[in-house]
Amino acid sequence: MTAPIKTAVVTGAGTGIGKAVALGLLHKGYSVALAGRRREPLEQVVAEAGLSGTRALVVPTDVSNASSVSQLFAKAQAT
Repeated sequence: MTAPIKTAVVTGAGTGIGKAVALGLLHKGYSVALAGRRREPLEQVVAEAGLSGTRALVVPTDVSNASSVSQLFAKAQAT
């Protein structure tokens, strides 16, 4: 029996509390979809975690746009 894969979606993952939450979850073994308006800060969080995208998915997202949020969850579920 294999352990279930733990997956989380973190918005605002490029800075502040969102960044801290994303890093904490990554270090605990979660697969994390990192969402935020700008790609670069999200990629910096992945680099800081010491991961090369194996459990971290960077998804630039505008949470004020329903279509953007739908795309975020579709990408998170596909991984």
